[in-house]
Amino acid sequence: MPYQKKYLPLVLGVAIAAGIFIGGKLNFTDAPDRLFSTNSKKDKLNRLIDYIDYDYVDEVNTDSIVDVTVNGILDNLDPHSVYIPKEDMERVAENMKGDFVGIGISFYPYRDSIAVIRPIENGPSAKAGIKGGDRIIMANGDSLFGKKLRDGEIIKKLKGPINSKVDLKVYRKGEPKLLNFTVKRDHIPIKSVDAAYMLTEKLGYIKINRFAESTYKEFKKGLEQLIDLGATEIALDLRDNPGGFLGIAEQIVDEFLEDDKLILFTKNKRGSIEKSFATSKGDFEKGHVYVLIDENSASASEIVAGALQDNDKGTIIGRRSYGKGLVQREMDLGDGSAVRLTVSRYYTPTGRSIQRPYKKGHKDYYDEYFERMDSGELLDPEKIKVADSLKFTTPKGKIVYGGGGIIPDVFVPIDNSMHNETLSQLFRRGFIGNFVFRELDKNRGAFSNMSRQDFIDNFEVEEDWVYAIEDYINLRLNHKITFVAYHDEVKQYIKATLADQLFGSGAFEEVFNQRDIMIDEVIKLSDGE
Repeated sequence: MPYQKKYLPLVLGVAIAAGIFIGGKLNFTDAPDRLFSTNSKKDKLNRLIDYIDYDYVDEVNTDSIVDVTVNGILDNLDPHSVYIPKEDMERVAENMKGDFVGIGISFYPYRDSIAVIRPIENGPSAKAGIKGGDRIIMANGDSLFGKKLRDGEIIKKLKGPINSKVDLKVYRKGEPKLLNFTVKRDHIPIKSVDAAYMLTEKLGYIKINRFAESTYKEFKKGLEQLIDLGATEIALDLRDNPGGFLGIAEQIVDEFLEDDKLILFTKNKRGSIEKSFATSKGDFEKGHVYVLIDENSASASEIVAGALQDNDKGTIIGRRSYGKGLVQREMDLGDGSAVRLTVSRYYTPTGRSIQRPYKKGHKDYYDEYFERMDSGELLDPEKIKVADSLKFTTPKGKIVYGGGGIIPDVFVPIDNSMHNETLSQLFRRGFIGNFVFRELDKNRGAFSNMSRQDFIDNFEVEEDWVYAIEDYINLRLNHKITFVAYHDEVKQYIKATLADQLFGSGAFEEVFNQRDIMIDEVIKLSDGE
């Protein structure tokens, strides 16, 4: 008996440790006879990697083999189950979280220094007194000029723990010596609501670029501001929005739908159905909503459009959406990497799935976008392919279709002038932004007394700027490009980019939308034309 008492704590400790270990390995959805069985497929894969690691004739990075293996497995599933390597996780997490810790500037490497395009409104750098056009020369004694630093290296030097401080030395044109600033790092929002402003006296406009953790709060703030300004109608712009968190989309839909209206339901491989209903908290249940979509509106964007369309709430305007009706869950792989695995399908309130077919492989799936262009669908709604077998009816008798995106109630063809692929590429690659910064930097004082509204209403880009940007781009691309047929469109890009660098906070959209035919259509519908 004394012997048993002496070793009882040890036995209990071992038993508890074993229980924790085994419990951590169990998948409680498995049947009892599978919990302790081996899996020959998993064993085969692990054994192959071990053979390569220990016995292969050359040195091999087995981590890279694992990455290739994971991607190969996912390639045999659906197009939206993806692997996120460890080195990408921080960037992806920040983007979906909606903020990061830093000093709050937008910048680009200019000649041999770090040029501040604009400090983030109310951010740490703006509060410290840093201005657009400033050059950051040193950070905590580390020189940032004269080096060919990549953006990632620069960001590492400027980011840091929350509330930590960084001492900056800054060159400002016109100042006789370098300026010293101490900036306290803070949470910097990565905005998902690009703009919220009034299009007319009664029509408000909100542009959402993705559905991140912070999106609903940003949207709610913008919606409340527009209501205060007298908005009785809202144009919700979801064009080029690739989606994001399903729950955030549900919250936004809830602002427009009456209590207990079905928003969507999901179904997994076991047939389990989960339904989401609107609650009593909506602030815009009585107002009319116009939802703007295009061929790049996907996932959560389609949840919003589909929920409102199927509940006969508002008007969907634009072109057929992308067609992604699969729901992913992010799963940690234990080494800092993760997989976003498709775990269910979602269905709109009428019961339609808007997921495009993908059985022919990923290449065909993504090439379907080009098929839409070739078929003429982006210019003519009659060219949209629909299947009678996927026809559904809303409560008020409107016919809607499943099987490949949300088809709008009001079709607006693509505007090939403002969607010129060359201009879009130049904008995305930063050529227009860099050119505008250089021109602005020559004489910032010319805009110092100009208000945002005065600029938007009255400023005109001169022809000389069009010729200058041609020269600027041709010098860097080393081949001839001309904007003879697109002077007005180039001017619009320049003015919108200039507005963004001067005023930020939705100024780009407010300028760019002045030539947007889909916005024109919304205004006409709002006016009853």
